[in-house]
Amino acid sequence: MREFAKPSVVVSKCLGFAACRYNGLTIPDVLVDKLRAHVEFRPVCAEMEIGLGVPRDPVRIISVSGELRLVQPASGADLTDTMRAFAASFLDSLGPVDGFVLKSRSPSCGLRDTKIHSGLEKGPVIGKGGGFFGGAITARYSALAVEDEARLSNARADLLRSFP
Repeated sequence: MREFAKPSVVVSKCLGFAACRYNGLTIPDVLVDKLRAHVEFRPVCAEMEIGLGVPRDPVRIISVSGELRLVQPASGADLTDTMRAFAASFLDSLGPVDGFVLKSRSPSCGLRDTKIHSGLEKGPVIGKGGGFFGGAITARYSALAVEDEARLSNARADLLRSFP
């Protein structure tokens, strides 16, 4: 049987690799589990990498005078610059990679469906967009496969039939 190089894929660490979500949980993902034998996964949790613990108070994206900011409402901490610096440093040092599977709706890893709020405290949702880490990835790696687990689940049934 021929051996093929495994693709290198950056994955949100919470998708079955570690209990690093804000609430201390892991999200089991059947597709990620099935791909483990075929892919070299490179797990990362951007929120933990910027020093947030587990469990932690949630973060959210808010619009402040038209500028998007990443904040933690409970503490009032503005994490925007810290997350941007981490994303740039991580991506600068990443080396060759074939794709990304990120957590949907996450203020850090979301690609297109992250809620954008009008303010810190239960402000209404005024739109949706990418998270800060996910947005940096899509800006830099537009030619690669960059997807979130929610969109992959739409095709999950067909994909799973392809893997033992």
